[in-house]
Formats: sequence, C-alpha cells, structure tokens
Amino acid sequence: MEFQEVMEGIGKAVDAAGVVAIVIGAAVASLLAGRALLRRRPGNEVYGQYRRRLGRSILLGLELLVAADIIRTVAVTPTFESVGVLALIVLIRTFLSFSLELEITGRWPWQKRADPAAAGEAA
Repeated sequence: MEFQEVMEGIGKAVDAAGVVAIVIGAAVASLLAGRALLRRRPGNEVYGQYRRRLGRSILLGLELLVAADIIRTVAVTPTFESVGVLALIVLIRTFLSFSLELEITGRWPWQKRADPAAAGEAA
C-alpha cells in the first residue's frame, strides 16, 4: 500500500468522523430537547439549549471536515489548484465556524469571557 492510498483512507475516515459528529450531535440535541419539552418546567429555555448543543456538534463536525480536507490536499494531491480549492473551503468553513460561535456564545471567538469576580468588584 502506498503513502497516498493510506493518506486518502485517513482523510476519508476523518471525513466520516466529521459527518458522524454532526449526525450524533444533532440526534442527542434533539432527544434532550424532546425530553425537556415533555417535562415542561417553568423557565426552561429549551430552544436556546437546543441551538447551542446543535451548534457545538456542527462546529466539531466542521473542524473534522476541514482536517480531512487538509490531509487529502497536502498528502494526496499537493497541486496549486487543489491548494486553492482547499483555501476556499477553509475560508467558507471558517466563516461558518465564526458565525456559529457567535450564535452559541454571543461573542466572537477572540473575545474573552467576562470574569464574574472582576465584574462584581467593579460594581
């Protein structure tokens, strides 16, 4: 078995892991949301929690899919055309990741979380 064949197989495996992460994450988020809806506790924000869980699974899947693309492009077909296609794919997926991060946390990825202790001292 040649190096390129092995790398192609690894790329496909990481691709599959990305898809599985999204599918399982969506299924788990849906099941947890369904269970929370059946309990119907006051103040239970089912929709927000569902979106955060679903967004996290999509982010994880996107990261794995980008890793698979990098593996295949660098190890299997390192041409200028394939690197250009990879750059475009990474750019699009990075935009999606940033958008999802903003939706999930309400902050850009480079913004720090507010320190509750520091906020209490300032008040």
